[in-house]
Amino acid sequence: MATTLNMVAGRDTAVAAAGDAVPTQAFDVVVIGGGPAGMAAALAAHKGGARVAIVEREQHLGGILRQCIHPGFGLSHFKQELTGPEYAQRFIDQVRATDIALFLDSMVLGIDSGESTEDAALHTVTLMSPASMLQLTGRAVVLAMGCRERTRSEIKIPGSRPAGVFTAGLAQRYINIENLKPGSRAVILGSGDIGLIMARRCTLEGISVEGVYELMPYANGLRRNVKNCLDDFGIPLHLSTTVTRVIGHDRVEAVEVSKVDEHLAPIAGTERVVPCDTLLLSVGLIPENELSVAAGVELDPRTRGAVVDQSLQTSVLGIFACGNVLHVHDLADNVTTESERAGTAAAAYALGCGAGADADAIDPGCQLTVSPAGIAGYALPGRITAVALTKLNFRVRRPVDAARVRILAGGEELFAGKVRPFKPSVMESFPLPAKVIQRALDLGASEIVLSVDPVEEA
Repeated sequence: MATTLNMVAGRDTAVAAAGDAVPTQAFDVVVIGGGPAGMAAALAAHKGGARVAIVEREQHLGGILRQCIHPGFGLSHFKQELTGPEYAQRFIDQVRATDIALFLDSMVLGIDSGESTEDAALHTVTLMSPASMLQLTGRAVVLAMGCRERTRSEIKIPGSRPAGVFTAGLAQRYINIENLKPGSRAVILGSGDIGLIMARRCTLEGISVEGVYELMPYANGLRRNVKNCLDDFGIPLHLSTTVTRVIGHDRVEAVEVSKVDEHLAPIAGTERVVPCDTLLLSVGLIPENELSVAAGVELDPRTRGAVVDQSLQTSVLGIFACGNVLHVHDLADNVTTESERAGTAAAAYALGCGAGADADAIDPGCQLTVSPAGIAGYALPGRITAVALTKLNFRVRRPVDAARVRILAGGEELFAGKVRPFKPSVMESFPLPAKVIQRALDLGASEIVLSVDPVEEA
């Protein structure tokens, strides 16, 4: 995964001072990020006939998958179960078999959309490597920077600040790549997939896992991970419970955990102390969009990713987004599928189609926003600009045994799906037919509402 370097004093001055001295290379599509999203987008753009470059801040392609040594990848894309490194290596081999230009160990400083022609703006990506500064130009840019983990400071856990508090992903890197043992007795806060997987990994490495504590009354990870990582290893899962204090001076000595009420507030009198020397945090992921914001891309406050249309183009013409920088996925296979769409659309745009992969279906009069309702937490894409079959992605805010997807526009119900269960751990997809979009336009609507409504079972 690649991301932006935080703005530092004097950076803009330094770039300006360099002026024309900064070497420039021209491409059709520049992909920022060399993880599963970036590689899939680059390969799809290359297949579409574009000259493609990948910029990656690490020294290797593969992104986060390099440290995900557990199985479970590739079941839908390759029709066989692979580990993360195996899944990544298949794409690395495909990338290296092409003439896609690779800029590894390179940090993107910014994206400028300056020089324009009649059909498109020319985007300039400025990057820095240990060797030099460089600028890459392209008609299209694909954002594939991935996401980062929430830290202790972002969830405001009280207590002292000793050594031994890690995000689950950092602990995973220490164990799987650096061959370092983060501790001997661990407590895990959060039941996201990475937290569940690290509960199993720690146990296999001889680290005692005292338990997984989850703020919500349900597990946030996939059901298969709850079974394979907790149930099969006898690791307890404590729901509606959170860490309310870190105890220790130089090193974590214990944590205080408390039950929470329906408003997620700690219940007085339920506190207990759990001895441990390590606290792992699996409390959510945040798309790495600092670079997107600097480029003028509009963000969705619900996903914290870019607002995109059906071709995954952002509010800035010629800039596309995919993967976890757009919205957090639960499966790498889904990242690959989405990123291939973005790469295909970026290549079509860069080579003159302008509107992406669905250029033939573009209707200048089609400008619809998409909004979530009911228990739907978000809906993606946020804009529809083509009367064509559109894949909608969404995630519910809480689990429900029986609910129905409904599409509303102009005060009318245009579609109602079958009643079925939904879980927040699973990203859902829904095919929105072209005739439903056209019906919304015929009604004079400017918005399509995707509503997930619980149904009372008879």
